[in-house]
Amino acid sequence: MKKNDVHSALSLQNYCLECDETKVWIREKTKLIESTQSLEKDLAGVLAIQRKLCGIERDLAAIESRLPELQKEAHALADQHPHHAVDILKRLKEINDVWDELKHTLQGCEESLGEASKLQKFLQDLDDFQLWLSKSQKAIASEDVPNSLPEAETLLRQHNAIKNEIDRNLEDYHKIKENGKMITEGETDPQFQILKQRLEGVDTGWNELLQMWENRKDLLSQCHGYQQFLRDSKQADSMLRNQEYSLAHVEMPKTLEAAEGAMKKHEEFVTTMDANRDKIIGTINGGEKLINEDNNFKVKVVDKVKSIKERYQGNMKQAKEVAAHLKDNRDLQHFLQNCQELIFWINEKMLTAQDTSYDEARNLHTKWQKHQAFMAELASNKEWLDKVEKEGKQLMEEKPEFKPQISDKLQELTDLWNVLDVTTESKAKRLFDANRSELFAQTGDDLNKWLTEVELQLHSDDFGKDLTSVNILLKKLQILENQVDVRQKEVEELLSQTKILSQEGPVETDGKEQDIERRFLKLMGPLQERRQKLLLSKMTYQFYRDLEDEILWVQERMPLATSTDHGHNLQTVHLLMKKNKTFQKEIQGHQPRIDDVLERGATMVVEQRPDSVTIEEQLKELKELWNNLQKETDNRQKRLEGANEAQQYYLDAAEAEVWMSEQELYMIADEKAKDEAGATTMLKKHLILQQVVLDYGNIIQELADRAQKLLTEEHPEGEQIIRRQGQVDKLYAGLKDLANERKKKLEDIYHLFQLNREVMDLEQWIAERDLAASSQELGQDYDQVTLLREKFREFARETGTIGQERVDSVNVLIDDLIDSGHSEAADIAEWKDSLNEAWADLLELIDTRTQLLTASYELHKYFYDGKELLSLIQEKHKELPEDLGRDANTAESFHRMHNAFERDIHSLGIQVQQFQDDAGHLHTAYAGDKAAAIQKQEQKVVEAWKALLDACDGRRTQLVDTAEKFRFFSMVRDLMSWMESIIRQVETEEKPRDVSSVELLMKYHQGIRAEIDARNRNFTFCIDLGKTMLARNHHASEEIKEKLVQLTEKRKSMMDKWEERWYWLRLLLEVCQFARDASVAEAWLITQESYLNSRDMGNSVDEVEKLIKKHDAFEKSTATWDERFSALERLTTLELLEIRKKQEALRQSMEAQQPESELDHDRTLPGTDRQPADQTHLEKTQEEEWKMEGQKSAELTPHVTDEPSLMTTSEDLSALVNGTDSPEEKTLESEEKSEVEEKLRERASKPPPLILSELELEKPRVSSTLPILTPKEQPAQWEGYLARKHELEGPNRKASNRSWATLYCALKNGELYFYKDTKNCSAGVTYHGEDPLNLKGALCEVAADYKKKKHVFKLRLNNGSEYLFHGKDEEELHNWIHNLNAAIAEQDKPQSTRHGEIKAHTLPLPPVIAPETSPGKKDKEKRFSLFAKKK
Repeated sequence: MKKNDVHSALSLQNYCLECDETKVWIREKTKLIESTQSLEKDLAGVLAIQRKLCGIERDLAAIESRLPELQKEAHALADQHPHHAVDILKRLKEINDVWDELKHTLQGCEESLGEASKLQKFLQDLDDFQLWLSKSQKAIASEDVPNSLPEAETLLRQHNAIKNEIDRNLEDYHKIKENGKMITEGETDPQFQILKQRLEGVDTGWNELLQMWENRKDLLSQCHGYQQFLRDSKQADSMLRNQEYSLAHVEMPKTLEAAEGAMKKHEEFVTTMDANRDKIIGTINGGEKLINEDNNFKVKVVDKVKSIKERYQGNMKQAKEVAAHLKDNRDLQHFLQNCQELIFWINEKMLTAQDTSYDEARNLHTKWQKHQAFMAELASNKEWLDKVEKEGKQLMEEKPEFKPQISDKLQELTDLWNVLDVTTESKAKRLFDANRSELFAQTGDDLNKWLTEVELQLHSDDFGKDLTSVNILLKKLQILENQVDVRQKEVEELLSQTKILSQEGPVETDGKEQDIERRFLKLMGPLQERRQKLLLSKMTYQFYRDLEDEILWVQERMPLATSTDHGHNLQTVHLLMKKNKTFQKEIQGHQPRIDDVLERGATMVVEQRPDSVTIEEQLKELKELWNNLQKETDNRQKRLEGANEAQQYYLDAAEAEVWMSEQELYMIADEKAKDEAGATTMLKKHLILQQVVLDYGNIIQELADRAQKLLTEEHPEGEQIIRRQGQVDKLYAGLKDLANERKKKLEDIYHLFQLNREVMDLEQWIAERDLAASSQELGQDYDQVTLLREKFREFARETGTIGQERVDSVNVLIDDLIDSGHSEAADIAEWKDSLNEAWADLLELIDTRTQLLTASYELHKYFYDGKELLSLIQEKHKELPEDLGRDANTAESFHRMHNAFERDIHSLGIQVQQFQDDAGHLHTAYAGDKAAAIQKQEQKVVEAWKALLDACDGRRTQLVDTAEKFRFFSMVRDLMSWMESIIRQVETEEKPRDVSSVELLMKYHQGIRAEIDARNRNFTFCIDLGKTMLARNHHASEEIKEKLVQLTEKRKSMMDKWEERWYWLRLLLEVCQFARDASVAEAWLITQESYLNSRDMGNSVDEVEKLIKKHDAFEKSTATWDERFSALERLTTLELLEIRKKQEALRQSMEAQQPESELDHDRTLPGTDRQPADQTHLEKTQEEEWKMEGQKSAELTPHVTDEPSLMTTSEDLSALVNGTDSPEEKTLESEEKSEVEEKLRERASKPPPLILSELELEKPRVSSTLPILTPKEQPAQWEGYLARKHELEGPNRKASNRSWATLYCALKNGELYFYKDTKNCSAGVTYHGEDPLNLKGALCEVAADYKKKKHVFKLRLNNGSEYLFHGKDEEELHNWIHNLNAAIAEQDKPQSTRHGEIKAHTLPLPPVIAPETSPGKKDKEKRFSLFAKKK
């Protein structure tokens, strides 16, 4: 009952302590959460607070799991303690209230943090977006205007890249807009209004950015179009300039051949103009497109387009005018040549007409005839003059400007012709007048003769053998007809002369004139007939001639169609193409003639002439030739087109080579920049040019594609074109190499200037830092030096971070330049050395300044800490109370308070020790007045500390004395009560009846002795404690002495009663054993009497021998009983005692006669047992037998060793306060296990219930809030540092804190202890007050499934918990696993095997108090549970 009360009180006390601790812990967490509200509300601060709250939430999970247990425990305690129910439930309500407050605070903080985090994240995104928006606007707002087409294309590509970036950020813009609208909606706070304005600014900026991009895109597009127009206009200007020059230098030739050559050349020039017409028209159309699109350069484009159009139209007009002038000049030269030829002919005929040789009479008729023929020739050539006059008049009408020249020529011709005509008429009249009659006769004869010849010719069958002969015959016939016309005049004249002569006188004509007239008229019919026949023959031969001519024409044109002359340049190719087109047109124009010939031939074939077969064959040949000619003409056109492509390629390749040659001139230029800006400009220009060169690669690639295409198409010049393309590629590759080389040179120059600027800036920055680092100000007091030190730390940290980064970047830049083979590597290396030297000097100055400030800080901090320590020591001194307590509970409470106080001042002692160490350090650094001041301050602090320690020691001594007094009284009271119960058990009157009952009583009595022996340590401890207090002159020495006397006497009385009872039981055992042996012997004798009384002596030898053997066996068995009967004959102890009593009575009667004083003297001898001098040898022998029997019986009971006396001193208490074990702990903890084993053996060795050991009273009374103290003297099986991770708290339940922690681990007596370090291990203070891990039923193996670290093993306990341990190497891993497995195997052995004990199985084991999980509960139960519960 008492034990239950104690347990109940302990549970109530533990509940109150846990409630207080839980409440304090919850309030601390609440304050911690509230303290986070004072942190910065920027994004970094919010994230830090969130991480902190996550850690707090993990801690809250542990306490939240504890609250239901507290509630359950509270309701249970309320039921057990109704009079304390209100207080218990009140404490539970307080915990629930503070817990709700904590959750409310955490929820509010999380909500505010969530909103703040969301707001801060939004603000950061808004800042980033505004920064990007500003950069994009700045990039778009550039006023750079391209000055060339490549630059315009580059800027346009960059602008399109900005558009892509804008499109990528469109989603971010909408997200920011939506989030901003959501955040600012319904908010009236000024800050949110400002945020709303910023969002409006973002909208405006975004719209402006899009508008700016469109405007910039429009501008760049216009610039790009304008640059394209400028390129095309330059080409057009060049062509127009060439055309103007050619047209301006055309001269009018003075001959017909030269005029025709000039016209041919001009036609070729016009063909070239037509070929360039598309380019010029395209340029004009492009300009007009820019004008229509309202380009920014509209004015310049309008002027340029107008100029190009006017010049082109002017060139076309001038070309037409030149062509007209050349044609007119050709017509004029043709007219003049005709006039000149006619003048030459007239002059020649004038010589003939002016011949005066007709004055002679001879040959007068012949001359007349010749003159008649001459006149006929003049008449026939009169058409020539008319034709020339007609041509001249027409030319004058068409070209009035030639009228003077033409009219002069015509007048000259007319005059010459009139003179010739007059001269001819005059000559004819003179010849006729010279011999008129003779001429009449002669004329008649001639006419007859002529008529005869004509008649013969007309009757001839010769109609010609070919066209020429037919034409000759026709010409002759024409001449004949002309002669007929002339002769008709002669006939008419003859007839007229006949009339004239008849008028002059009678003339004899003989009718000749009528005959001539008749014959002449008869001649007309045959003449017409012959003409018809000749014309028919001419038609036939003309067909053959035309057929031959067409065949010949086709054959003549065939070489032109099959010509391989394709030109050697683009202009000649264009000319040949034009000629070929003209030739094709000529063929098309000649097609009607061919068709006419073919039609005529077909008609002749249809008429079935004799030569129809020949005609048909020739017609077939003509068709074949004509078709071949057309085919070859088409093929030549294709070949010319291929040649055009080739020549166009050659031209483009030549232009590319010229362009690349021009670029090479720029690339090899040795211009150097004077400053960084110039280098940047040159590099930028070169990069633009290099980009142009790279872009020109497309043209080179196009040329290569064209060359490959021509080669693939098997162009005749394909291989040559490929070789030319190889030259172009080689030249382009060389140009790119030159561009890269020049780029490297410019980059080297740029990097050199950039490096120079960086080095100068860094050196200036280092110089500024040198000035700050060389300051000699060290501060006047602790606050000032702390401020200076913090500022200089920030300065040093900033300098070290920024400076080192800048120096490293400059060094890396320098190393890169040197490694890349920079031309100024030597100067750069000197810059590097100078810079690094300046940086090293700055770091040295910073280090020196840091050391000075540290020394000043330590000195000022020393004096500041001294003052603080003095004030703290004085405060602690005042906190010491003087009350010592009125009973054990109050004394124990004061003792716990004093222990807590000493623990508090233990940290103060560490500070004092640290202060002394600082003083020692400062003593070595300073001398003189400062050293004296340091020593003086140290003395003050040490003296105050010593005074505080002395006061604590005095207080602790008083508390210990008081506690020991109350404990001593309690122990005496408990021992006295226990001895009374033992005496009652010993004095139990029970009458045994046989040996077994006596042995049972002796066994029970031995159990009592074992319990007494087990209490020997308590007696020793209690007595030693009393003696110690007496030796210390305790203020309650009289009471202590009295209690000691009572305890000693009571113990002596108890032992005496036990000995008496034990002695009586041994005597009784001996008597019972004698009775038993006697009865056994008597029974044996009775059984043997029948054998001895037998009269059977045997009837045969065999039977006799058997009986003899049987008798021998009987004698042998009888011999064995001799010793037993001898023992029975010996006197028992009881009989000896009776004899001794008689002897004692005799001795007393003899001693009664002696003086009374001697008798008193003999009785007062301490610790001696008087024995009679005349003790017989038999008595001694009997006593030895008793001793042997006692030893044999004692072997049945466990041997208990006496323990050394225990006492607690002030030194031990001080050691406990400072974290070390007291002697009580050293002894009692080592004996705890043996005590439990002894109790188990005692309970197993006796049937009655036993009393538990009172050693629990002797265990140290440590507060439940202190960490558990482990036995210090107990040796560790294995120990060392390990990294520990708590993986599982139970089956499939992860631990709340699974982080790695490095701890000092010790394996002791089958349990694994954890300490913070070796110091705590030696002090026995476990890590965070944790219980050791019980290895019974545990499993230790290598953690093969853990891959994050090496050398990791896991330990799984029987309750499902699992720990991971990380060793430094493989050897340590195996050592720990081996030792842990050995300890686990030892724990898993049966208890009887481990301790070598033999447990009784006839009686159940007494209940053993199970170990609690909390060290505080265990200690409290040891303090309050003094006795075991009796059954």
